[in-house]
Amino acid sequence: MNQKTEKPVLSGQRIKTRKRDEKEKYDPAGFRDYILSGLNAAGTDLEAVSKFLDIAGSKVDYRRYGEALFDILIAGGLLVPGGSIAQEGDKLCKTTACIFEAQEDMQSLKNFEQVSRKKLACTKN
Repeated sequence: MNQKTEKPVLSGQRIKTRKRDEKEKYDPAGFRDYILSGLNAAGTDLEAVSKFLDIAGSKVDYRRYGEALFDILIAGGLLVPGGSIAQEGDKLCKTTACIFEAQEDMQSLKNFEQVSRKKLACTKN
């Protein structure tokens, strides 16, 4: 039989990984927690919400988490099948800085829609 002998390996040798081989883990719950903490700190002030989302755009990838961002800005949290907001144990992961929690007058909805449209445009391409 033709058996190949293994080549000796030097001790202390490191196997280099290439950047294209390094994969970032998809973590929508971690993204949600980060965005919700900032939105809850900003409150319902749309200027503060917009400023936080601008700053957060440089730290997190809106393109990768576009669907999660859409759920948070519209419904206030990540949606699960059936249309309810995801919970972690007894804690409801939700914010009041969303379209569903906005005042029911046309001007406040238009203002929130402008903020949402500007941020959701970043997720395209």
